[in-house]
Amino acid sequence: MKAAVVPALNGQWEVKEVPTPEPGANQVLLKIHASGLCYTDVHITKGEIPTEFPRILGHEPVGEIVAIGEGVTSRQVGDRVGVPWVQASCGRCEWCLRGKRMFCAQQIGTGVQTQGSHAEYMLAYADTTMLLPDNVSYEQAAPIFCAGYTVWSGLRFADPKPHERIAILGVGGLGYLGVQYSKAAGFETIAITHSKDKEKLVRDLGADEVVADGEGLKAIGGADVILATGNSYKAASAALGGLRPDGRMVLMGVSDEPLQVTSEAIMNRTRIIGSTQNGSEYLYEALDYVAKGKVKVIAETYSLNDISRAYERVLKGEARFRAVIAM
Repeated sequence: MKAAVVPALNGQWEVKEVPTPEPGANQVLLKIHASGLCYTDVHITKGEIPTEFPRILGHEPVGEIVAIGEGVTSRQVGDRVGVPWVQASCGRCEWCLRGKRMFCAQQIGTGVQTQGSHAEYMLAYADTTMLLPDNVSYEQAAPIFCAGYTVWSGLRFADPKPHERIAILGVGGLGYLGVQYSKAAGFETIAITHSKDKEKLVRDLGADEVVADGEGLKAIGGADVILATGNSYKAASAALGGLRPDGRMVLMGVSDEPLQVTSEAIMNRTRIIGSTQNGSEYLYEALDYVAKGKVKVIAETYSLNDISRAYERVLKGEARFRAVIAM
């Protein structure tokens, strides 16, 4: 099979022939139809998320099950499925026993501890796969398994009340989905972006207001929840001033910048929440909004042979808004 292989730390991605894997016990073999290329792939290539090389990356996989291993009963050949980041865990530690395997120190992550999805075929643990809604295309589904899942999980974990206002900081690969999810869930939604060229688009996606920064957010009455979807904690720090009392900021982008919090956070009971992906229930809901036509993925599509160009556009922040490898 063909696969995009990262040969070494900071290595140049190479499309080459590698052996097609065979499913073991409790595994399925997916024929990949679409694989989202996420900025996390950049973090892994640069060594900011530790793994061993050579490595086939990709953690937004969707495809068709073409073979099943011993012991698989919940899935069958022909199923259309996707695979989330956390595929398996030890099953024995405190966090696994409490049903929070995303905290397991021995978790198995797609494209980190396993072969990823930038390939024609990929193995996955059967019970971790999620069936795709029949009316959702592979290209629409792929980015939901990281980007959409992450944003919706963060919003749900912030536990917004019906009367509260949601602000989305950054209108990039996560943020444009955040605007749609917030609006689909019935919340008054504010987009925070310096990009004037995105203002009409985010309003079309559902934003009720568009402001440039935290000061602008504060001037229109503030927000109860801010979803910080970008990779700049400098921007997140500046936006904190736009939170209302009892407000929550959810960090879901990775940054090496410090987050600066003032003493105002004490009097306002401000909460800072870290969030990635918080359970399969939220993944189901994230896909369901797409199936109902309330959330739409906007993506650039590339062939596997053109994956190096896709990677460069994601690296430089030029992809608008997601990059998807269609097999």
